[in-house]
Amino acid sequence: MGRARRVDAGGLAYHVLNRGNGHMTIFEDDEDYAAFERVLAEAVERVPGIRLCAYCLMPNHWHLVVWPREDGQLSKFVGWLTLTHTQRWHAHRHSVGGGHVYQGRFKSFPIQRDDHFLTVCRYVERNALRAGLVRRAEDWAWSSLWLWAHPGDHAEVPTLSRWPIDRTRRWVHHVNQPQTGAELEALRRSVNRGSPYGGPSWIQRTAQQLNLQSTLRPRGRPKKNKKGS
Repeated sequence: MGRARRVDAGGLAYHVLNRGNGHMTIFEDDEDYAAFERVLAEAVERVPGIRLCAYCLMPNHWHLVVWPREDGQLSKFVGWLTLTHTQRWHAHRHSVGGGHVYQGRFKSFPIQRDDHFLTVCRYVERNALRAGLVRRAEDWAWSSLWLWAHPGDHAEVPTLSRWPIDRTRRWVHHVNQPQTGAELEALRRSVNRGSPYGGPSWIQRTAQQLNLQSTLRPRGRPKKNKKGS
């Protein structure tokens, strides 16, 4: 199966994900997390058109929600971020030339900038809670929700941008509430396939505009009808 088409259009919001190579642990201690946040902050500064809206760092992967202004900025931003983090990760461990840190290309999908945007940000910011790493989502220090709930507690953190839609009232409480099975299924489908996430008409229109129709089709070969059926 060929690689999914890379979408890099400006003006759209995106969920971005990358994992450690072979699901290996990327962040082993607080310094590893803090080091990545420093690189993330630098990446935001280096690509001024990038708006970082949400993020969550997990032991073997990370999630970002970004909103680039211009075409090409998504790949430029994530490419510099992953390359620079890989170089510094190896330098810190004195393991330069020791192999890949990441599994390969990052995954991404475009998001409709309405309530679906809030659903994705909530999915990202409750990651550590869903994984059982904390009792409440805002207790996970390596996420945008921590910055929202505990402003000023980190010395070097990436600058977060204003969202295209206002947060739900009592946002922290909302993030701590479980998401529905249907929401999680749709989100994971978009993560795995790179398909647009939004309302039905927006999905169809965006898929056509970005040539992503293949991400909406069922996988596998169609079943053959048996004779007489």
